Amino acid sequence: MTERGDTAPTPSSRPAHRTVALRVLSAGVFALAGLIFWMSFDTAKGVDIRSDDPLPKLSDNVRKKNSRNERLEQQLAAIRGDVDQLTRRGSGLGPAERRRIDALGRAAGTAPISGPALNVTLNDAPPNATALVPGVPEPQPNDLLIHQQDIQAVVNALWQGGARGIRVMDQRLISTSAVRCVGNTLILQGRVYSPPYRITAVGDQGALRQALDRSPAIRNYLQYVEAYGLGWKVDADRKVTLPGYSGSVDLHHAKPVTGP
Repeated sequence: MTERGDTAPTPSSRPAHRTVALRVLSAGVFALAGLIFWMSFDTAKGVDIRSDDPLPKLSDNVRKKNSRNERLEQQLAAIRGDVDQLTRRGSGLGPAERRRIDALGRAAGTAPISGPALNVTLNDAPPNATALVPGVPEPQPNDLLIHQQDIQAVVNALWQGGARGIRVMDQRLISTSAVRCVGNTLILQGRVYSPPYRITAVGDQGALRQALDRSPAIRNYLQYVEAYGLGWKVDADRKVTLPGYSGSVDLHHAKPVTGP
């Protein structure tokens, strides 16, 4: 058996030791909390870090880029107009040559065009839409959205109906225009649009309506209009002026067709 030391704690000294330990522990907790608050402040730098949703910032960036593209397009259109005027003045072309150039500009879509027009408006169904026809299954999310093929079907039908020019939203289409959709947004020539989508075609209104009625793709779309409430509206204007296309007309990715 070993001897006990002279410094063994007595019942009266134990509470004092516990008090000191608790004070030290409390001071450490407060110091750690202060360090955490300081690091949070230094990281945030005045920014709300409580929200973990990046979508608002992403949507803000998209809107800013869209506005910037719109301003650049307006500047480009103004510069192109100045260049065209200067070219006409110094080209030395006669009236016949100028008329031919104007006709080519209208055919290419780079010159304004006016006349009677047909407007087609497509829109998503309400987000809480249900089947409107007995026996039709309840809709899936994709059934309630306008898709790329729906817009393309309308554009193709209007061209087939003899449209002299087509505008989608506020942009004139030309032969190299591509209609693309990502989710429920339309991307057209560097710009982003949300539904409803408005398509305007200048031409013979009767022929344009017949082309819409004959299109199998549009007839399929109209079944979804009836079943789930997708938007579909066709109306006529006595006279509409479509602006000329003001973007780049150069092909950057096309390659010539070669023989076998």
